Amino acid sequence: MTTLSRLYVVKIGGQVIDDPVACADFLHAFAALPGPKVLVHGGGKLATRIGEQLGVTSQYVQGRRITDEATLQLVTMVYGGLINKQLVARLQALGCPAIGLTGADMNLMRAVKRPVKETDYGWVGDLTAEGIRVEAFMRLVEAGEVPVLAPLTHDGNGHLLNTNADTIASCVAVALSAHYRVHLVFCFDQKGVLRHPHDPDSVIPLIRPADMPALMAEGALRDGILPKLENAFAACRAGVEQVLIGPAYALSALSTETSTRAFGTIIRL
Repeated sequence: MTTLSRLYVVKIGGQVIDDPVACADFLHAFAALPGPKVLVHGGGKLATRIGEQLGVTSQYVQGRRITDEATLQLVTMVYGGLINKQLVARLQALGCPAIGLTGADMNLMRAVKRPVKETDYGWVGDLTAEGIRVEAFMRLVEAGEVPVLAPLTHDGNGHLLNTNADTIASCVAVALSAHYRVHLVFCFDQKGVLRHPHDPDSVIPLIRPADMPALMAEGALRDGILPKLENAFAACRAGVEQVLIGPAYALSALSTETSTRAFGTIIRL
């Protein structure tokens, strides 16, 4: 084809999943997005709560979950089971033909177990765009299906791996960018990337790599936003047409083809 179709890869954060009203608004907006699309979801606090009930204590190093064998079983049940299937069922109720998947299904996403350095993160997967099975994704979206991806990959040797959902979204977007005009959207609980972390209206409308040193010097970027920006810049460098970081209503603007400059933060090179 001479003109590539637009495809949305949308990542929903755990904060949105944990908020029933925000999650409902998000799912309505996602279901209304035109054309092919992929949803990647995080885990929220549910795994921690259920883990406490089951006697599985969550351990973190610099905000990253340590995934031992018991924790892997927990997140597989919660991420790949309960959360994934609840999202799929709710999208089906909105007329969106969702199909819930992990990276092991159809060999969609193959990662490698993170090597042990200063910290042993356990069964955590490091994923790259080369680990995405593009032809399988294309078969699904060209058939009109909407993949809903849990943050679980596999190593090709029979073991599941807990994998960062932002990284999954970025890798899927990059891998599909040779075949579609990919728009990558990170939806979370803020209006965008904030210049002043305690002022929810201080949204930075556009960030380029050259802006980063000044923003870092100002203390404008919270620790949690840095991985999103790193993934966003990496995706742009690898061929993704546009990255947007913002709230669920940014999706509503996309579905009506309203300019996104008024909603969230656009990332460009």
